[in-house]
Amino acid sequence: MQDQRAELEWRDGEIPVSTRFDDPYFSLDNGLAETAYVFLDGNGLPGRFRDGFHIAELGFGTGLNLLAAVRLWRESGQRGVLHFTTFEAFPMSAEEMIRAQWAFPEIADLAAEFAPHWPAASLSLPGLEFRMIQGDARHSLPAWSGRADAWFLDGFSPAKNPELWEESLMAEVGAHTAPQGTAATYTAAGFVRRGLQNAGFEVARRSGFGRKRHMTVARKVPE
Repeated sequence: MQDQRAELEWRDGEIPVSTRFDDPYFSLDNGLAETAYVFLDGNGLPGRFRDGFHIAELGFGTGLNLLAAVRLWRESGQRGVLHFTTFEAFPMSAEEMIRAQWAFPEIADLAAEFAPHWPAASLSLPGLEFRMIQGDARHSLPAWSGRADAWFLDGFSPAKNPELWEESLMAEVGAHTAPQGTAATYTAAGFVRRGLQNAGFEVARRSGFGRKRHMTVARKVPE
């Protein structure tokens, strides 16, 4: 049976790199800033937050996107509950996640708050309902009954992890997106953009973060 855990090595002692996909888990420039630019701002957050807002994610990785979203939720004074569902085929161990998150002193308090709970398939904290669905998203997403208000499409590079970007999976993303829901990703690969368009999204390209020239934002077209 194939090992279903992350396989990684550490670059410069603090940047986790997947040896399975030969790709870093977050930007070499600044992973937390990339999350804020690509996934939070790319989905119009915090302006769209409301009680019950649901974020879904392809590729949980280090958990950095979750922590950044929770920090923004709290700092922007939201009330109620944020729902966060993530799909991950190869989860990190608790020790690996904690080590990766400690590279960002800006979220040290938040990382420490979450640290005792890893690894967690589900987690209920004040203002947060979190669920990790482990396994190949090509099988688990179609079986999911939820619909997201915002998608973080954060798999490894499409060139190295094409399975998480194929058109049939983007169609499932579209089918599991609420009316006027959005998606954002660091990649501007043509086949990813076309897959989102075919899934019912209006797709736009904008300047990318750091060394990336462009990224993609998308909004579900009203039916």
